[in-house]
Amino acid sequence: MVASQRIAVVDLGTNSTRLLVGDVADGAVEELERRTNVTRLGEGVDAAGRLSDEAIGRVVDVLADYRKAVDRRGAERIVALATSAVRDAENGPDFRDLLQQRFGIDARTIPGDEEARLTFLGATSGRPADETLVIDIGGGSTEFVIGLPGSDPDFHASTRMGSVRHSERHLRDDPPAPEQLAELRRDARAIVEEELPAEPRERVIRGIAVAGTATSLAAIDQQLEPYDPERVHGYELLLGNCESMCTMLAAVPLAERREVTGLHPDRAPTIVAGGAILIESMRAFGLDRMETSEADILHGAALDAAG
Repeated sequence: MVASQRIAVVDLGTNSTRLLVGDVADGAVEELERRTNVTRLGEGVDAAGRLSDEAIGRVVDVLADYRKAVDRRGAERIVALATSAVRDAENGPDFRDLLQQRFGIDARTIPGDEEARLTFLGATSGRPADETLVIDIGGGSTEFVIGLPGSDPDFHASTRMGSVRHSERHLRDDPPAPEQLAELRRDARAIVEEELPAEPRERVIRGIAVAGTATSLAAIDQQLEPYDPERVHGYELLLGNCESMCTMLAAVPLAERREVTGLHPDRAPTIVAGGAILIESMRAFGLDRMETSEADILHGAALDAAG
């Protein structure tokens, strides 16, 4: 029995900033505290190439609370990961310097292959040893990772396709016009088919979807109010149900979308694009269902930090 380590992980994503504090031992993470705030760090990065002052301010406000929680829980180590938005922004290094000076948080901008490895580690911990796809739809990128649980993945692709990026790129009206949604779905399908060879796609037996798009759709499908992570984790999202939900979400204006049972209001602006990406990915892999996982890169980073 290995002594547990208390580790805090901060994920500085394109759409949300997240915190996990947990005790890690024997290849498992016991969650003590978990938080998610939609901060839209990547808002406008696709067009401007920079993190905006407003977006940075939103993240800094959230991190002030996270730092207090980490100290209160007595974490032995803090791991902070910056992904797509910070990778793509020319002022990403300045943003990381700010976090070091303000909070003593040393954020690492990790490349897509490391993001994929950690996500796969977290999502597949304890899963059956079948050829598994883990899909992580972020705000600025979507990671596709394939391998056998318990081993490092043997294929991954990090695509410049995400719920924020593709909302800004394709969905100009409220609600989006049918041709805009069709354009988005064609773009998503083309990206998957061009960047993921047929051979790894064809060998996948099961799929696991992590992050806000998948967990939101699982909550909507079950009409969860309030959100219940225990009912979301392990929930099977059927392709037909995803298509029905996305048709419903795309047909109403943003104000109505914010009121949908199971959907956090802050995710309403990006759920249509995220859902379209998930649907086209399932089709490209020939999957009629995806298991939803609450365990993702946060858990993978905690396991990795604990060795």
